[in-house]
Amino acid sequence: MTISLIIRKEIRGEVEVEKIKQKKFNLTKEFLSQNCRELEIARFEYLFGNGSKENVIEKLKRYQNTDGGFGHGIEPDFWLPNSSPMATWAGGQILLEIEASKEEPIVQKMLFYLVNSYNEDKGKWASVLPEFNEYPHAPWWHFEEGLEERWSYNPSVELAAFLVHWSDAETKFAQIGWDSLKKAVTYLMNQEEMDKHEINNFQVFIKIIKPYKSTLKEKTGYSYEVVFEKIVELAYQCMNKDISSWDSGYVPLPLDFIDNPESPLYERVGSLVAENLNFYKEQMSEYGVWDISWVWDRYPIEFEKARIYWKGILAVERYKTFKAFGYLN
Repeated sequence: MTISLIIRKEIRGEVEVEKIKQKKFNLTKEFLSQNCRELEIARFEYLFGNGSKENVIEKLKRYQNTDGGFGHGIEPDFWLPNSSPMATWAGGQILLEIEASKEEPIVQKMLFYLVNSYNEDKGKWASVLPEFNEYPHAPWWHFEEGLEERWSYNPSVELAAFLVHWSDAETKFAQIGWDSLKKAVTYLMNQEEMDKHEINNFQVFIKIIKPYKSTLKEKTGYSYEVVFEKIVELAYQCMNKDISSWDSGYVPLPLDFIDNPESPLYERVGSLVAENLNFYKEQMSEYGVWDISWVWDRYPIEFEKARIYWKGILAVERYKTFKAFGYLN
């Protein structure tokens, strides 16, 4: 297949397109194959080459435990081998990416884990576990008593949507999913602001739940359209629109919230999408990948490994963005 990245420049209201040679794409593939995890290599080949869904699932299975949950550092910033809801969220996102069916054993096992780890009293799953502290981890994954509430519905709203998406309507799986979603939507509609990660969780939820518009209204009391608009407004409010500050660290960029030209935010932010795409292009290293903008305060050896793993993940995510906006043919 022919691959080309494109630089877009605003010229008298028109867009000039300059293609970058196949060499850059090949450099990315080479870096992944020589340095990164087999999971990201399989995802990259599936999305941009001739790789198979089955190969992605085989690589993903290595991170799934016998209880159905995921662990083993699938999220590179915490290395707990045992299952956790947060690691299971990371696994579930990849299953969504490849459009895995509910009949897949890896999906069915995950659903059982989600049902068994659900906290019915709180209506959600634990975001950070005490066991995180026993293994190398970034400081924001360090468990402390009383800090759980700051995570709110990150990632619970997505986990609940997984249960609805991959199970039949009248099952216990779906019932638990809707029970959690009712609480999550009530919480959402009472927020005036929200952090990037939690907004992203709600964005995935609203995509998953689109086929269930009437059920959403019945279960939560809010229409799909009202919930959708609330998420859009929170995303617009959160994104950093000051181009000059984009390289100042870990900031929420427009493309953190806009994943395709059909997004209602696309027209609203004007040229910021093109600016963001050019920013990604400028930040790409000579090896065709991107570095992370954060560091750990401990575990320097493990951090360097995680940093490499993240380069593979970011390569997959950034190329998905380039493709969605026509920067990848």
